[in-house]
Amino acid sequence: MADDIKISKKKPSFPVSENLNAYLSEYRRNIELPILYSDLLRFQGSVIVYDDNDEDTLWIRVYYSDSDRKEIDLSLKKVYSYLVSDGGDWILKYLNVDAIDYCTFGNSKPFRIKVRNILNDNYTYFYVKKADASRIYGLEIEHMLSPYSLNFLVCEDTLIEEHIAGIPGDEFIKNSLDDRTEMEKAQIAKEFIKFNERCTITLLGDMRSYNYVIIPIHDFDQVIFKIRAIDFDQQSYEGKLKIYMPQFFKENFKMVKMVQSKIQEESIEQYKIEERSIVAKRIISYRNRLNALLNCMQSDKISNKKNVNNLKEEIYNYSHDKNFRKCESMGEIVKFILDFVKRNYENVSTSRL
Repeated sequence: MADDIKISKKKPSFPVSENLNAYLSEYRRNIELPILYSDLLRFQGSVIVYDDNDEDTLWIRVYYSDSDRKEIDLSLKKVYSYLVSDGGDWILKYLNVDAIDYCTFGNSKPFRIKVRNILNDNYTYFYVKKADASRIYGLEIEHMLSPYSLNFLVCEDTLIEEHIAGIPGDEFIKNSLDDRTEMEKAQIAKEFIKFNERCTITLLGDMRSYNYVIIPIHDFDQVIFKIRAIDFDQQSYEGKLKIYMPQFFKENFKMVKMVQSKIQEESIEQYKIEERSIVAKRIISYRNRLNALLNCMQSDKISNKKNVNNLKEEIYNYSHDKNFRKCESMGEIVKFILDFVKRNYENVSTSRL
């Protein structure tokens, strides 16, 4: 049932360690960029960005001096080329930076860059954020263990993230959920169960409705809905297990009620097992890369001792696996959770041979 969970108001930003930096270089996530997060902070002024209903979006549109803007626009177009193409300058003449927005809400304080193709007016976004090790771990884990690939780059203290398209969860729940057919509601409920299970397994926290998107996909005879995380700031930081379970946030209350009304208990357990099995298969498929990431994560500080000690006890009480009591870091806890999921999958698979 949805609850009122308290999350740390200000999670510290953790620096990228030498080991993590080497991992990012190995897998081509680390690259020299022509502009850094700090460069974008030189804006001279701003105006509030309102939505179509004239409500404050919590973003401000920033502007720069004429001399700075020319250099910044060129650099941002080069970043876009690195992110989505081969990094060549050939694409730059087709691009225009339409807007640079800044958000002071939340921990990452991102810049949102709107890039438009001048030949056809198609546009997309990417984000420039201050690099945070826990967020990077979250992005990499999501890339390997979720159904979705993630595109991002790191340079010194700067993180570049590709935009994840979809309907913000809070807007969907407020404006669209009630209008779905009964069959669609059952399908969304099933997806929420799987999303909830995946977040818990990977220790991705704070999945309140505005931190994920709903993606409608038109199949040949129906519309199906997928749920995808868009914020990885609370990866493996908090000390309470419920924070890694979207079902316990009051913002997701309507989703939880829909699960209760549409899905039987037996089916809920079935969908959880399905998701754990899918994650286990991905753990096996990404074995070498995932082990390299977890080796970095185990030796990295991405939380505090109090949170680590509290979380490992809660997970022990939940799983009764004594390995969790041996954990000394959040990285170790994640490793043992993934080992636990993989081990259970392999044991069941072997018993059926």
